Amino acid sequence: EAMRAVRVTSALFFNGEFAAPWRFATPAQDRVAATVSPDSERLVLFHLVTDGNATARAAGHDEVALTAGDIVVFPHGDAHEMWNGRTSRLFPATRLLPKLAKGELAAEKWGGNGPVTRIICGYLGCERHAESLFLSGLPAILKINVRSSTAGAWIERAIRHCVSELESQRAGRLAVLSKLAETLFVETLCRYMDELPPERTGWLATARDPKVGQALALLHRSPARAWTLPDLARASGTSRTVLADRFARLMGESPLAYLARWRLQLAARRLMTTDRKVLQVACDVGYESEAAFSRAFRRAFGVPPARYRRERKAEQPRTAVAARSR
Repeated sequence: EAMRAVRVTSALFFNGEFAAPWRFATPAQDRVAATVSPDSERLVLFHLVTDGNATARAAGHDEVALTAGDIVVFPHGDAHEMWNGRTSRLFPATRLLPKLAKGELAAEKWGGNGPVTRIICGYLGCERHAESLFLSGLPAILKINVRSSTAGAWIERAIRHCVSELESQRAGRLAVLSKLAETLFVETLCRYMDELPPERTGWLATARDPKVGQALALLHRSPARAWTLPDLARASGTSRTVLADRFARLMGESPLAYLARWRLQLAARRLMTTDRKVLQVACDVGYESEAAFSRAFRRAFGVPPARYRRERKAEQPRTAVAARSR
């Protein structure tokens, strides 16, 4: 239920071809978003290696070796580099971004005369609740191999289809891309969730837990219900103590504190996408009074619900654009 609320606000993809030795640098999400997706609140960066080898490293973190079929994701949009071989020549992503944002990227190759690495690079703009709910517990860099299973193979096909869709000029292609990108984003998170180590914490680890995950699903499925900890524990088939302790260990907050955040994220989505009155939205997500809802909403978003709606609806959504390097 929670992942279905993810909205990709912009999506850019391009193919890169790099011959060893090469080195490619991407700045942090705030610099990238300012150029390619200024209306996006968060930017998730990823690279799929379709041929060859590479090494990736987020600033301040360990190196990650990549081979064909690996997809490396930077959930928080950290600055990072990718390379193959030793070279002092650095290809800056900032050189491509202005062209990419306008769909003007011409043929672009980089590197020397060695083995070729082909990479599909993606930039997905999303709303900030994706960060606060799903991504906060993830590392700065994560890797999955999309050729190790049927489900993973679908991710590669979807990414390739996104690139093909962007190259076409048919009507509705941008709407199709937006939905494909959302599905791709969620499926990638699900694949990573399947491979999480036991000690991992955060939203995805909580969702995977047999008992606590059931409680999380119930909160998502029925956010307006007047949940109490005993009710939630009973419905989840566990004790209050186990639920409270395990939920807090995995999520860093209590089930009811999480529910309060989830309700406000749903409310923000309804304010943006419907014309329902503020009181109706408040009731939709479990508040009994508009005043209580408005106070909670302002604490979370910094402005009252009505103002939030006006400001967000006044913004012109940025249309997804992309380009391809041949």
